[in-house]
Amino acid sequence: MPTDLVISPDFSLRSVNTFGIDARARAYLRVTQVGQLVQVLADPVLAAMPRLLLGGGSNIVLTGDFDGLVLHMAIAGRAVVGEDGGSVLVRAGAGENWHGFVQWTLAQGLGGLENMALIPGTVGASPIQNIGAYGAEVKDVLHALTVFDVASGELRTMDAAACRFGYRDSVFKHADGAGLVIVDVTFALARAWAPNLKYAELAQELAASGLAASGLAAPGAQQVSDAVVAIRRRKLPDPAQIGNAGSFFKNPVVSSEQCAALLAVHPALVHHKQADGSEKLAAGWLIDQCGWKGRSLGAAGVYEKQALVLVNRGGASGAEVLALARAIQADVLARFGVALETEPVFV
Repeated sequence: MPTDLVISPDFSLRSVNTFGIDARARAYLRVTQVGQLVQVLADPVLAAMPRLLLGGGSNIVLTGDFDGLVLHMAIAGRAVVGEDGGSVLVRAGAGENWHGFVQWTLAQGLGGLENMALIPGTVGASPIQNIGAYGAEVKDVLHALTVFDVASGELRTMDAAACRFGYRDSVFKHADGAGLVIVDVTFALARAWAPNLKYAELAQELAASGLAASGLAAPGAQQVSDAVVAIRRRKLPDPAQIGNAGSFFKNPVVSSEQCAALLAVHPALVHHKQADGSEKLAAGWLIDQCGWKGRSLGAAGVYEKQALVLVNRGGASGAEVLALARAIQADVLARFGVALETEPVFV
Protein backbone atom coordinates (compact mmCIF):
# COMPACT_ATOMS: atom_id res chain seq x y z
CA MET A 1 0.00 0.00 0.00
CA PRO A 2 1.50 3.41 -0.93
CA THR A 3 3.02 5.02 2.16
CA ASP A 4 1.98 8.60 1.26
CA LEU A 5 -1.71 7.70 0.98
CA VAL A 6 -3.40 8.17 4.33
CA ILE A 7 -5.91 5.32 4.28
CA SER A 8 -8.21 5.13 7.32
CA PRO A 9 -9.50 1.58 7.99
CA ASP A 10 -12.94 0.83 9.47
CA PHE A 11 -13.95 4.49 9.10
CA SER A 12 -17.24 5.89 10.44
CA LEU A 13 -19.08 7.81 7.72
CA ARG A 14 -21.49 9.49 10.12
CA SER A 15 -19.74 12.88 9.93
CA VAL A 16 -19.47 12.87 6.14
CA ASN A 17 -23.12 12.29 5.19
CA THR A 18 -25.72 14.97 5.92
CA PHE A 19 -28.32 12.41 6.99
CA GLY A 20 -26.01 11.54 9.87
CA ILE A 21 -26.36 7.79 9.33
CA ASP A 22 -23.71 5.85 11.24
CA ALA A 23 -22.40 3.41 8.64
CA ARG A 24 -18.78 2.36 8.32
CA ALA A 25 -16.38 1.99 5.40
CA ARG A 26 -13.76 -0.73 5.12
CA ALA A 27 -11.30 1.99 4.03
CA TYR A 28 -11.45 5.78 3.58
CA LEU A 29 -9.28 8.26 1.71
CA ARG A 30 -9.62 12.05 1.65
CA VAL A 31 -8.63 13.03 -1.89
CA THR A 32 -7.00 16.46 -2.16
CA GLN A 33 -5.11 15.98 -5.45
CA VAL A 34 -5.40 13.94 -8.63
CA GLY A 35 -2.13 12.14 -7.93
CA GLN A 36 -3.79 10.25 -5.11
CA LEU A 37 -6.28 8.73 -7.57
CA VAL A 38 -3.39 7.59 -9.75
CA GLN A 39 -1.75 5.96 -6.71
CA VAL A 40 -4.97 4.19 -5.73
CA LEU A 41 -5.20 2.57 -9.15
CA ALA A 42 -1.51 1.61 -9.01
CA ASP A 43 -1.95 -0.27 -5.76
CA PRO A 44 -3.32 -3.79 -6.37
CA VAL A 45 -5.10 -4.02 -3.00
CA LEU A 46 -6.81 -0.63 -3.26
CA ALA A 47 -7.56 -0.95 -6.98
CA ALA A 48 -9.38 -4.24 -6.36
CA MET A 49 -11.71 -2.78 -3.74
CA PRO A 50 -15.24 -1.62 -4.57
CA ARG A 51 -15.18 2.21 -4.69
CA LEU A 52 -17.64 4.84 -3.49
CA LEU A 53 -17.17 8.49 -4.48
CA LEU A 54 -18.28 10.94 -1.84
CA GLY A 55 -18.58 14.72 -2.10
CA GLY A 56 -20.55 16.66 0.48
CA GLY A 57 -22.53 13.56 1.40
CA SER A 58 -25.75 15.52 0.92
CA ASN A 59 -27.30 13.29 -1.73
CA ILE A 60 -26.71 9.82 -0.33
CA VAL A 61 -28.47 7.38 1.98
CA LEU A 62 -26.22 4.73 3.49
CA THR A 63 -28.31 1.60 3.94
CA GLY A 64 -25.46 -0.36 5.54
CA ASP A 65 -21.69 -0.56 5.94
CA PHE A 66 -19.61 -0.15 2.77
CA ASP A 67 -17.18 -3.02 2.22
CA GLY A 68 -14.78 -1.06 0.07
CA LEU A 69 -12.82 2.18 -0.37
CA VAL A 70 -14.57 5.54 0.05
CA LEU A 71 -12.91 8.30 -1.98
CA HIS A 72 -13.91 11.57 -0.33
CA MET A 73 -13.33 14.29 -2.94
CA ALA A 74 -11.75 17.34 -1.28
CA ILE A 75 -9.82 18.96 -4.15
CA ALA A 76 -9.79 22.72 -3.45
CA GLY A 77 -9.28 25.85 -5.53
CA ARG A 78 -11.34 28.54 -7.26
CA ALA A 79 -10.30 31.10 -9.84
CA VAL A 80 -11.37 33.28 -12.73
CA VAL A 81 -9.69 31.57 -15.69
CA GLY A 82 -10.71 33.55 -18.77
CA GLU A 83 -13.56 34.72 -20.97
CA ASP A 84 -15.67 33.14 -23.67
CA GLY A 85 -17.71 35.54 -25.74
CA GLY A 86 -19.76 37.56 -23.30
CA SER A 87 -19.12 35.23 -20.38
CA VAL A 88 -16.50 35.06 -17.65
CA LEU A 89 -15.11 31.57 -17.00
CA VAL A 90 -14.69 30.54 -13.37
CA ARG A 91 -13.27 27.21 -12.21
CA ALA A 92 -13.53 25.42 -8.88
CA GLY A 93 -12.07 22.20 -7.50
CA ALA A 94 -14.46 19.31 -6.95
CA GLY A 95 -14.15 19.54 -3.18
CA GLU A 96 -15.17 23.19 -2.88
CA ASN A 97 -18.38 23.79 -0.92
CA TRP A 98 -21.09 24.71 -3.43
CA HIS A 99 -22.69 27.55 -1.46
CA GLY A 100 -19.28 28.97 -0.58
CA PHE A 101 -18.38 28.96 -4.28
CA VAL A 102 -21.65 30.69 -5.21
CA GLN A 103 -20.93 33.43 -2.67
CA TRP A 104 -17.37 33.76 -3.99
CA THR A 105 -18.62 34.32 -7.56
CA LEU A 106 -20.98 37.02 -6.29
CA ALA A 107 -18.08 38.68 -4.46
CA GLN A 108 -16.29 38.81 -7.84
CA GLY A 109 -19.27 40.72 -9.22
CA LEU A 110 -20.46 37.72 -11.25
CA GLY A 111 -24.09 36.62 -11.35
CA GLY A 112 -25.57 33.41 -12.69
CA LEU A 113 -25.45 30.98 -9.76
CA GLU A 114 -27.47 32.99 -7.21
CA ASN A 115 -30.75 31.07 -7.70
CA MET A 116 -28.90 27.94 -6.56
CA ALA A 117 -27.52 29.45 -3.35
CA LEU A 118 -27.50 27.31 -0.20
CA ILE A 119 -27.93 24.00 -2.03
CA PRO A 120 -25.89 21.58 0.09
CA GLY A 121 -22.98 19.67 -1.35
CA THR A 122 -19.80 20.26 -3.33
CA VAL A 123 -18.96 21.77 -6.70
CA GLY A 124 -17.88 18.38 -8.05
CA ALA A 125 -21.21 16.80 -7.21
CA SER A 126 -23.27 19.61 -8.77
CA PRO A 127 -23.10 18.34 -12.39
CA ILE A 128 -23.74 14.73 -11.37
CA GLN A 129 -27.21 15.62 -10.10
CA ASN A 130 -27.59 18.63 -12.42
CA ILE A 131 -28.66 20.52 -9.31
CA GLY A 132 -31.16 23.31 -9.67
CA ALA A 133 -33.53 25.63 -7.88
CA TYR A 134 -35.88 28.52 -8.62
CA GLY A 135 -35.73 28.16 -12.39
CA ALA A 136 -31.95 27.63 -12.74
CA GLU A 137 -29.90 24.47 -13.29
CA VAL A 138 -26.19 23.73 -13.46
CA LYS A 139 -26.53 22.72 -17.12
CA ASP A 140 -27.48 26.32 -17.97
CA VAL A 141 -24.09 27.69 -16.88
CA LEU A 142 -21.65 24.77 -17.14
CA HIS A 143 -18.85 25.39 -19.63
CA ALA A 144 -16.71 22.29 -19.14
CA LEU A 145 -15.37 19.93 -16.50
CA THR A 146 -12.29 17.79 -15.98
CA VAL A 147 -12.64 14.12 -15.15
CA PHE A 148 -10.20 11.44 -14.11
CA ASP A 149 -11.04 8.36 -16.19
CA VAL A 150 -10.53 5.33 -13.97
CA ALA A 151 -10.35 3.00 -16.98
CA SER A 152 -7.48 4.83 -18.67
CA GLY A 153 -5.94 6.55 -15.64
CA GLU A 154 -5.94 9.83 -17.56
CA LEU A 155 -7.54 13.25 -17.28
CA ARG A 156 -9.90 14.52 -19.95
CA THR A 157 -12.19 17.47 -20.52
CA MET A 158 -15.94 17.19 -21.16
CA ASP A 159 -18.25 19.93 -22.37
CA ALA A 160 -21.89 20.32 -21.37
CA ALA A 161 -23.18 18.24 -24.28
CA ALA A 162 -20.97 15.31 -23.30
CA CYS A 163 -22.49 15.38 -19.80
CA ARG A 164 -25.92 14.44 -21.22
CA PHE A 165 -27.83 16.54 -18.72
CA GLY A 166 -31.47 15.87 -17.87
CA TYR A 167 -33.75 16.74 -14.98
CA ARG A 168 -31.61 15.87 -11.92
CA ASP A 169 -29.66 13.59 -14.22
CA SER A 170 -26.39 13.31 -16.14
CA VAL A 171 -24.10 10.74 -17.75
CA PHE A 172 -22.36 10.36 -14.37
CA LYS A 173 -25.44 8.62 -12.94
CA HIS A 174 -25.34 5.92 -15.63
CA ALA A 175 -23.12 2.93 -16.34
CA ASP A 176 -20.99 4.62 -19.01
CA GLY A 177 -20.16 7.50 -16.66
CA ALA A 178 -19.60 5.50 -13.49
CA GLY A 179 -15.82 5.40 -13.96
CA LEU A 180 -15.45 9.15 -14.41
CA VAL A 181 -14.30 11.12 -11.36
CA ILE A 182 -14.96 14.87 -11.58
CA VAL A 183 -11.92 16.85 -10.36
CA ASP A 184 -12.88 20.40 -11.32
CA VAL A 185 -15.74 22.30 -12.97
CA THR A 186 -15.69 25.47 -15.11
CA PHE A 187 -18.76 27.70 -15.34
CA ALA A 188 -19.55 30.43 -17.90
CA LEU A 189 -21.20 33.40 -16.17
CA ALA A 190 -22.67 36.04 -18.47
CA ARG A 191 -21.49 39.63 -18.07
CA ALA A 192 -24.92 40.82 -19.27
CA TRP A 193 -26.68 39.55 -16.16
CA ALA A 194 -30.43 39.83 -15.52
CA PRO A 195 -32.36 38.44 -12.53
CA ASN A 196 -34.15 35.13 -13.05
CA LEU A 197 -37.42 35.64 -11.18
CA LYS A 198 -39.66 33.21 -13.06
CA TYR A 199 -40.60 31.51 -9.78
CA ALA A 200 -43.35 33.52 -8.10
CA GLU A 201 -42.12 32.67 -4.60
CA LEU A 202 -38.75 34.29 -5.30
CA ALA A 203 -40.29 37.37 -6.91
CA GLN A 204 -42.61 37.75 -3.92
CA GLU A 205 -39.71 37.47 -1.47
CA LEU A 206 -37.86 40.26 -3.25
CA ALA A 207 -40.98 42.40 -3.53
CA ALA A 208 -41.53 42.03 0.22
CA SER A 209 -38.04 43.45 0.78
CA GLY A 210 -38.80 46.44 -1.46
CA LEU A 211 -37.18 45.14 -4.62
CA ALA A 212 -38.99 44.65 -7.93
CA ALA A 213 -38.12 42.75 -11.07
CA SER A 214 -37.54 45.91 -13.09
CA GLY A 215 -37.08 49.65 -12.71
CA LEU A 216 -34.87 51.52 -10.26
CA ALA A 217 -35.48 48.93 -7.55
CA ALA A 218 -34.35 45.96 -9.66
CA PRO A 219 -32.46 43.47 -7.46
CA GLY A 220 -28.81 42.65 -7.90
CA ALA A 221 -27.42 39.13 -7.96
CA GLN A 222 -26.41 39.26 -4.29
CA GLN A 223 -29.91 40.39 -3.33
CA VAL A 224 -31.43 37.50 -5.30
CA SER A 225 -29.07 35.13 -3.50
CA ASP A 226 -30.06 36.59 -0.14
CA ALA A 227 -33.73 36.07 -0.97
CA VAL A 228 -33.11 32.45 -2.02
CA VAL A 229 -31.20 31.80 1.21
CA ALA A 230 -34.00 33.32 3.29
CA ILE A 231 -36.64 31.12 1.60
CA ARG A 232 -34.58 27.95 1.91
CA ARG A 233 -33.81 28.57 5.58
CA ARG A 234 -37.51 28.99 6.33
CA LYS A 235 -38.53 25.85 4.50
CA LEU A 236 -35.63 23.42 4.84
CA PRO A 237 -33.85 22.06 7.93
CA ASP A 238 -30.17 22.73 8.52
CA PRO A 239 -28.33 19.36 8.29
CA ALA A 240 -26.15 20.53 11.20
CA GLN A 241 -29.31 20.63 13.34
CA ILE A 242 -31.30 17.69 11.96
CA GLY A 243 -30.00 15.10 9.51
CA ASN A 244 -31.47 15.25 5.99
CA ALA A 245 -30.57 15.09 2.31
CA GLY A 246 -32.61 18.07 1.12
CA SER A 247 -35.38 17.40 -1.37
CA PHE A 248 -35.84 13.64 -1.26
CA PHE A 249 -38.11 13.15 -4.28
CA LYS A 250 -38.01 14.50 -7.82
CA ASN A 251 -40.98 16.53 -8.99
CA PRO A 252 -42.74 14.05 -11.31
CA VAL A 253 -43.38 14.97 -14.94
CA VAL A 254 -46.64 13.68 -16.46
CA SER A 255 -48.46 14.11 -19.76
CA SER A 256 -50.91 16.97 -20.21
CA GLU A 257 -53.68 14.37 -20.45
CA GLN A 258 -52.78 12.77 -17.12
CA CYS A 259 -52.53 16.21 -15.52
CA ALA A 260 -55.97 17.17 -16.82
CA ALA A 261 -57.45 13.95 -15.44
CA LEU A 262 -55.87 14.63 -12.04
CA LEU A 263 -57.12 18.22 -12.04
CA ALA A 264 -60.67 17.00 -12.63
CA VAL A 265 -60.46 15.11 -9.33
CA HIS A 266 -58.00 17.38 -7.48
CA PRO A 267 -58.59 21.00 -8.61
CA ALA A 268 -55.90 22.34 -6.25
CA LEU A 269 -53.18 20.18 -7.85
CA VAL A 270 -49.92 22.16 -8.12
CA HIS A 271 -48.56 21.85 -11.65
CA HIS A 272 -46.22 23.70 -14.02
CA LYS A 273 -46.41 23.37 -17.82
CA GLN A 274 -43.11 22.42 -19.47
CA ALA A 275 -41.76 23.54 -22.84
CA ASP A 276 -42.68 20.21 -24.47
CA GLY A 277 -46.30 20.39 -23.27
CA SER A 278 -45.86 17.98 -20.37
CA GLU A 279 -46.65 19.01 -16.80
CA LYS A 280 -44.35 18.97 -13.78
CA LEU A 281 -46.19 18.23 -10.52
CA ALA A 282 -45.12 19.33 -7.04
CA ALA A 283 -44.02 16.17 -5.23
CA GLY A 284 -44.28 17.94 -1.88
CA TRP A 285 -47.96 18.73 -2.49
CA LEU A 286 -48.72 15.12 -3.42
CA ILE A 287 -46.99 13.84 -0.27
CA ASP A 288 -48.73 16.42 1.90
CA GLN A 289 -52.13 15.39 0.53
CA CYS A 290 -51.38 11.82 1.61
CA GLY A 291 -50.97 13.04 5.17
CA TRP A 292 -47.26 12.38 5.57
CA LYS A 293 -46.03 15.83 6.64
CA GLY A 294 -44.70 15.58 10.20
CA ARG A 295 -45.16 11.79 10.42
CA SER A 296 -42.45 9.26 11.23
CA LEU A 297 -41.60 5.61 10.75
CA GLY A 298 -39.12 4.64 13.43
CA ALA A 299 -36.47 7.33 13.74
CA ALA A 300 -36.98 8.57 10.17
CA GLY A 301 -39.63 11.20 9.51
CA VAL A 302 -41.10 13.78 7.15
CA TYR A 303 -40.16 17.36 7.97
CA GLU A 304 -42.97 19.39 9.51
CA LYS A 305 -42.40 22.45 7.29
CA GLN A 306 -41.78 20.71 3.96
CA ALA A 307 -43.18 17.32 2.96
CA LEU A 308 -40.49 16.90 0.30
CA VAL A 309 -37.79 16.51 2.96
CA LEU A 310 -37.14 13.33 4.97
CA VAL A 311 -35.22 13.73 8.23
CA ASN A 312 -33.27 11.74 10.79
CA ARG A 313 -35.01 12.30 14.11
CA GLY A 314 -32.09 10.71 15.94
CA GLY A 315 -30.26 7.47 15.29
CA ALA A 316 -32.16 6.57 12.12
CA SER A 317 -30.71 3.77 10.03
CA GLY A 318 -30.59 3.79 6.26
CA ALA A 319 -33.10 0.92 6.30
CA GLU A 320 -35.59 3.12 8.20
CA VAL A 321 -35.17 5.97 5.73
CA LEU A 322 -35.67 3.55 2.84
CA ALA A 323 -38.80 2.07 4.44
CA LEU A 324 -40.27 5.55 4.93
CA ALA A 325 -39.53 6.52 1.34
CA ARG A 326 -41.15 3.34 0.00
CA ALA A 327 -44.27 3.89 2.14
CA ILE A 328 -44.64 7.43 0.81
CA GLN A 329 -44.16 6.28 -2.78
CA ALA A 330 -46.82 3.59 -2.32
CA ASP A 331 -49.37 6.05 -0.92
CA VAL A 332 -48.81 8.65 -3.66
CA LEU A 333 -49.08 5.98 -6.35
CA ALA A 334 -52.29 4.58 -4.84
CA ARG A 335 -53.98 7.97 -4.51
CA PHE A 336 -52.76 9.82 -7.61
CA GLY A 337 -51.41 7.13 -9.93
CA VAL A 338 -48.08 8.99 -9.96
CA ALA A 339 -44.74 7.24 -9.31
CA LEU A 340 -42.27 9.31 -7.29
CA GLU A 341 -38.55 8.91 -7.93
CA THR A 342 -36.03 9.51 -5.16
CA GLU A 343 -33.25 12.09 -5.59
CA PRO A 344 -30.60 10.67 -3.21
CA VAL A 345 -28.51 7.65 -4.11
CA PHE A 346 -28.99 4.58 -1.91
CA VAL A 347 -25.78 2.71 -1.08
